[in-house]
Amino acid sequence: MNDTASWNTLDLGLIGAGPWGCNIIRTIAGLDGVRLARLASRNPESTALVPADCIISEDWQGLIDAGDLDGVIIATPPTRHAAMTTAAIDAGLPVMVEKPMTLSLNEADAVLDAAAATGAIVLVDHIHLYSAAWEALTREAQALGPLNAVSAVAGNWGPFRPDTPMLWDWGAHDIAMCLDLIGKTPKTVIAQRIETRTLDGGRGETLALELGFGDVTAKIALSTLSSEKNRLFTASLDGGELVYNDAIDEKLHLKISPQDLGKTLALSQGTPLERAIHAFCAAIRLDAADIKGAVLGRDVVKVLTQLQQHLA
Repeated sequence: MNDTASWNTLDLGLIGAGPWGCNIIRTIAGLDGVRLARLASRNPESTALVPADCIISEDWQGLIDAGDLDGVIIATPPTRHAAMTTAAIDAGLPVMVEKPMTLSLNEADAVLDAAAATGAIVLVDHIHLYSAAWEALTREAQALGPLNAVSAVAGNWGPFRPDTPMLWDWGAHDIAMCLDLIGKTPKTVIAQRIETRTLDGGRGETLALELGFGDVTAKIALSTLSSEKNRLFTASLDGGELVYNDAIDEKLHLKISPQDLGKTLALSQGTPLERAIHAFCAAIRLDAADIKGAVLGRDVVKVLTQLQQHLA
């Protein structure tokens, strides 16, 4: 990391310029105090995507080894996350990696062990955890508790990814939210495949998941066969229901009782991705070990592994 990173513009590297990588490029371009200095990508349109002074290559290892970056963001298919994240840790680079952190528990354990051993900075971009609505939900939940139940519904038509199982692609979001809100991993898991269809673009699925935390049960419905995009997360507490609806503008609603329609809660500014990159930059400037994201990332992979075994 650059010695002057605490007060100068931060130079970040990005590995991957697929659809989400392009979102990251656009987001960095609109933020103060940070610039995209290097990109490792095989996207033939990369030159048109990045600033003129951004160095582009296909060699992700070369980007990590360049020695002139303050941090690196990994936005590749998750099959490559473990190797790239570990390489960044070994090079002493703060790293933010897309969810899921890895596609196997052994790899997740190895990443977490490497981060803990070196005092690394590792964030996992469970993007909903960085939203202003989620920040408000977790704050309000403390005042309305205890938590009694969680229900979540998420779906869209696709995407059908050949390199990532639907459970891992979609389930990582809701599981991360459950673990973050409840503060522990589940004691039991149940997974049921409701529907499977083979389509031109790949395989679509509808899944029903249940996580048992002892005193709280979380029920999650996921589908890539939905006619419209939806993501709804409801936390039922003694003092009311907090409903996070990412498909509408008024994203967080508090309902006190069936007779009380409740109210929409005011939220802080910034998109989830802007807030995630701000959090990453803040961790870099603080320059202290930060593996909370890696711990959560590993726990999410553990639960996904258990659910996958249950489906099998």
